[in-house]
Amino acid sequence: MHVNKIEIIAVLRSRGLHDRADWVDRALPRVVDTRKHSSLLRMLDIEPGVDVGR
Repeated sequence: MHVNKIEIIAVLRSRGLHDRADWVDRALPRVVDTRKHSSLLRMLDIEPGVDVGR
């Protein structure tokens, strides 16, 4: 599954995690492969299909 980075950033900002959102904006590609970046998404407490990529 692939999701737009902007969706991840929006979830983080909605949780008040602005510094993490800024880091994700700099570190990840525009389209994020959720399988390739699964450990990072777990660390950020983002669940593909639930929080992003619906």
